[in-house]
Parts: sequence; structure tokens; C-alpha cells
Amino acid sequence: MSLKVLDGKKFAKMVLEGASNLSRNAAMVDALNVFPVPDGDTGTNMNLTITSGAKEVQKNTSSQIGAVANAFAKGLLMGARGNSGVILSQLFRGFSKAVEGKESITAAEFANAFDKGVETAYKAVMKPVEGTILTVAKDAAKKAVKEAKKSDDVLYIMKELVKESKASLKRTPDLLPVLKEVGVVDSGGQGLVTVYEGFLAVLEGKELPKVSANAPSMGELVNAEHHKAQVHMKTEDIHFGYCTEFMVKFEENKIKTNPFDEISFRNELSQHGDSLLVVADDDVVKVHIHTEQPGNMLTLAHRYGSLINIKIENMREQHSAILESENEVIPSYSQAPAEKKKEYGIVTVAMGDGIEEMFSSMGASVIQGGQTMNPSTEDIVRAISEVNAEKIFILPNNSNIIMASEQAASVVDEEVVIIRTKTVPQGIASILAFNPSADMKENEKKMNEAISSVKSGQVTYAVRDTSIDGVEIAKGDFMGISEGKIITSKADKQEVTKELLAKMMDEDSEIVTIIYGEDSSEDEAQELADFIEEKFPDAEAEIHNGKQPIYSFILSVE
Repeated sequence: MSLKVLDGKKFAKMVLEGASNLSRNAAMVDALNVFPVPDGDTGTNMNLTITSGAKEVQKNTSSQIGAVANAFAKGLLMGARGNSGVILSQLFRGFSKAVEGKESITAAEFANAFDKGVETAYKAVMKPVEGTILTVAKDAAKKAVKEAKKSDDVLYIMKELVKESKASLKRTPDLLPVLKEVGVVDSGGQGLVTVYEGFLAVLEGKELPKVSANAPSMGELVNAEHHKAQVHMKTEDIHFGYCTEFMVKFEENKIKTNPFDEISFRNELSQHGDSLLVVADDDVVKVHIHTEQPGNMLTLAHRYGSLINIKIENMREQHSAILESENEVIPSYSQAPAEKKKEYGIVTVAMGDGIEEMFSSMGASVIQGGQTMNPSTEDIVRAISEVNAEKIFILPNNSNIIMASEQAASVVDEEVVIIRTKTVPQGIASILAFNPSADMKENEKKMNEAISSVKSGQVTYAVRDTSIDGVEIAKGDFMGISEGKIITSKADKQEVTKELLAKMMDEDSEIVTIIYGEDSSEDEAQELADFIEEKFPDAEAEIHNGKQPIYSFILSVE
């Protein structure tokens, strides 16, 4: 069996199987996560990264390999987590550029695309370290290019690439002393091998086992689990203590003032830490750095646009926890047992101290986030773990957070139900409908029903001139939004809010909740309450200080 040309449909299947194989083996890759310092779980990070890429491929409708590769690269970049995840995204960013605009590719073009991916990934890393995923990718790509000079068979090239990636992976301990000391191979390299194995399985028409047949031995996994590399270093030896990860969404007005140059920005950040990665496309730049001044890194980046997907972790605390776990003893009867999981937990997303307090007072665990700061899948997974419950409801309160919530639910052991709340009022109504005495199905039904009983409105400002659904909008004006649709826009905030309320109200409306934000005052909220009392005497108005950014007012009508 041979394959002379690779098209987009076949490549899409390869991507999906590569992602599935990594997902199946993520725990095994996590067990090898030993370098360079406590910095998240490699298998989990790579899994979340490639899952984001695979989702974009699933949404892509083109059969062009160029279009499929572009969708994959875009999804990888947006979902990239940790060093290994960012490097994986750059490998396929370069691959994508090499096949851009092509309907299908030959074996030589296939091999060259992997080589271009390596080139891109090495450029993205400030100080490339050999014996890592980079080395495995480089060795495999070089082998592919060499073999493509002898054969025009895509399947043969993929076989040779996988074969060399495995050989390179076995050599990683010879390049990194810490790997040899602990007795394992590089975790990122192992993750990449599982992806490549998935690619090959599709071309061969084979089904892969649940755990890779070429996974490290049980002895290696035991070493990785119980003798992690972190035990060979001292906490005080961690020079840069904060793992700082964020993205910057470019803003035109800022870029005009401060033109962005990827190399210059990377060099600037390199003066403040190590383990630096800076990768960018036309819309965003993603940064990963270990530093002592995470706030300063955010300030430097903020010159180019808005900050999103911020994650800062104290690696000294992580390292201390690892050392403590290594020295754990079997607890005596005098020690307190682990806290028993409660039956139910609720995780919700909110932005604004006042809104967070509202949800907390109703028994929910709150993740900070919202329209301009969507929490990552990892953030939601962490919240699920921390709520310590067997059955968990997640209220995203934003349509852009629903997919991340669903991804989080798919990677945890707990029973998780997503209540697809798209606004804060929907989240409040849903949590009020929760009954701890009812079973999971009944609660799911009641909480979903509650969503339809409330009308949601928001007032915010326009960032550009436009016209939507017949509403003319000028930059800087206020907009009244009802159920996600802009229905009014004017320069006067109070006028817009009153018009919005009037359109949301009807003869059955009984309760109106006004949550005012950072740029509004209690007096302004009271003026709106008086307006409701005058125009709709049968309705009752409640006022809360949400302290939320972005939205001057969040409105609920029941």
C-alpha cells in the first residue's frame, strides 16, 4: 500500500487521531513531566492544546490541506498551554505556512512541511534546549526530508518519521542529565511521538491501542511518579519563581503607537526571566516566561493590546508541595482524614467583586472571568477539583466560556453537568433554582428551565463605528443589549439604559434587578429604579453594586 498525494480530508483524520491518541496517553505523558521545573503537567497541557486545534479542524469545511492545516494551527495557538503546548503549536504553525494554499501535497512537500515546522518552533524559543520535544521534532523531520529524496510515498515517509521520532526520544536522556538521573525520557517528546503515531495509524488504516505499545516501561513510569526530578533540586535554587503565561489580543490604536515586532519583544522579555516563549500571528501574541516580576511582564505586553488568558503560578510553592508529597508517610490514626467530598458543587464564572460576592453567598465557587477574560479549560478543571464534590454544575455565564466548560467536563472524573448560562442574570436564576435535595437530572431540568424565565440586558460602550440590525452605532456611544442583540445606541448612558429597560419590560414583568458597574454610581442606579417605579408600577426594582468592568449596567427582568 502506498500514498502518492495527501489531501485535506485525510490530513484532517490524521489530526483527529493524533489528538485522540495523545488524549488516551496524556496520563502517561504527565508521569514523565520532569523538566525543567514545576510547571504544570506536560500531557495535560499538550492534550488541551491539541484538542483546541482538533476542534478547529472539525469545524473546517474545506478539503484543501492548506485550509485544514491553517485551522489546526490557529486552534493550537489559541489553546496552547505550557512550554510543550506552545512548541507543539509552533511546529504546526510552520507546517501550515509550508502548505498554505495547496489542495494536496506530495511526499516531498509533506516532509518539507515538518522541517519548516521545526524551523518555526526553534525561532519561537529564546533558548532552545536539546533533549526535549524540539530535538525529537528536529530529528524526525530531518529523517523525513532525507527519505523523501528516495521515495515519493507519503505513507513511507510517515513511517520513517515515526521510527526516527521514537529513536530520538530514546536518546533524550543522553542530552539532558536530569532525564538520565531520573531514568525517563522527555515528556514533551513522548507527547509528540503519540501524535505522530496517531497520524501514521490513519495512513495505515490501523486502530491504536488505548495506551501506546511503545510507551515507557512500567519501571520508567514508577520513577517518574515517585522520584520526580524536582526532588533533585532545592526550592531556593529556583531563580525565577513565577510561571507567567498570557496572551495579548492586538488593538489597532495601540499597535499604531507601539508597532509590534516579535523578535524585539522576545529580546525585551528575555532580560526579565527564562523559559521564555513568544509566538504571534496576525491577531494575538502568546507569552510564556518564568520571572520574578509577572506584573511587569503584563505591563510590557499591555502596550500592544488587551490581555487575555492570564495564568500566574508560584513555582516555589509548587516545588515545596512536591517535596512534601515525596516525603509523605502513611498517616497515623491521630491525623485528620482527608476531607470527604460533598454531594453537590456549583462552579460559576463572574467578573466584578460585587457579582462574585452574590454568587458566593448563594453557595457557588467562583472563577474570575467573563467577556474580556475567558477562563481556560485548565482554570475550570482546577475549580472543579477545588470544589471537592462528586456532582458538579458549571454555570459559564458567557457563550464564549461554554466550550471551555465542556472540555473541562470531559477530562475530569467527577460527574459534571454544564448549564448553558450565557449571562449573569441567567446564572443567578439558575443557581436559585438549584435544590440540594433533588437528584442530578431534576436539578438540571429545573436550572435550565430557570434560564428561560429571565430576560437579560447589558449596557456597555462601542469600540468602533458600525451598523448592526438597523442600529447605527458610533464609537464611544453606549449600547443597550438584550439577549445578545444590540437594540439601541446613544451617547447618553442613562437614556440608553431606560430605553433598553422599556423594551425588556412587559405586563408580566414583576422583578427588575439592576447591577451597576465600575463606571456607574448608586445614584444612577437609583434613577433607573425610580424610572421603573414610575413607568411600571407593578414591578419591583432591586439594586446591587456588581463592581464589574466593561458593563455599566447588567439588567435582569423576571
